[in-house]
Amino acid sequence: MSFLQVQQLAKRYPGAGTESTVFEGVSFAMEKGEFVCIIGHSGCGKTTILNVLAGLDAASGGTVIMDNREVAGPSLDRGVVFQGHALMPWLSVLSNIAFAVKSRWPGWNRIQVQLHCQKFIDLVGLTGSEHKKPAQLSGGMKQRVGIARAFAIQPKMLLLDEPFGALDALTRGTIQDELVRICAATNQTVFMITHDVDEAILLSDRILLMSNGPNACIAEVVENTLPKPRDRHNIHHDPQYYRVRNHLVDFLVNRSKLYQTGEAARLAQPPVVRPGIEDLSPPPTPSAKIVNLRQ
Repeated sequence: MSFLQVQQLAKRYPGAGTESTVFEGVSFAMEKGEFVCIIGHSGCGKTTILNVLAGLDAASGGTVIMDNREVAGPSLDRGVVFQGHALMPWLSVLSNIAFAVKSRWPGWNRIQVQLHCQKFIDLVGLTGSEHKKPAQLSGGMKQRVGIARAFAIQPKMLLLDEPFGALDALTRGTIQDELVRICAATNQTVFMITHDVDEAILLSDRILLMSNGPNACIAEVVENTLPKPRDRHNIHHDPQYYRVRNHLVDFLVNRSKLYQTGEAARLAQPPVVRPGIEDLSPPPTPSAKIVNLRQ
């Protein structure tokens, strides 16, 4: 069995005389150590899916099974990093992380907690900022604290809800590189929401493409065939990069809308595509007829 199994997940809200369906029939699986991104337009239910995986929200139908146990509520086995840093403003960097560590290991003494926290502070590059409050940190540093806190409880799975969406491009790239390095070192299983196609290509093993809501579904599963490790400065030189990128952009711009108009079939099992290695070269252009205008 796969490490994570999501089976026929659905979310509906009661309305005036009828239910409003955000998504339905969402099924996918993840293996241990896999990095999966989910992409789709606003309103398709990406964050709701993540909240269900985290145990913070209840689905209207379907099941989520992680490590052979059904997800029925929040657990320290799943670490969550939101777009907002969600730090406690009255606590220092060290104390924010220690709060989570103490919840995970309540029997640890102060020295054990501090040494464990320091390891993850160092891991995200915040050495020297242990005693600063969130108000003294930049946006990128706050997100690093959130990531360190999530990793410090050593969860079986990490859930990321657009954690870099509010950051400038330079800071975003730096923290993405840190995330790649940490995940490679820890073999962390990651489920991440993003609107950034390039971010998904850089980080993920597979990319789930959501159709537009309401009544959204997973329309395609894209296998990222670009070899690892990936370097943001050179990844665009690989001919597979633009094949994958063009496929994702075309889905977001064109194909995601077909599920709302009914022109695309809603399959019980979304197709798995590998655009990076498919032969997407255009067909040969027919030879043009030469006309002699002097005749």
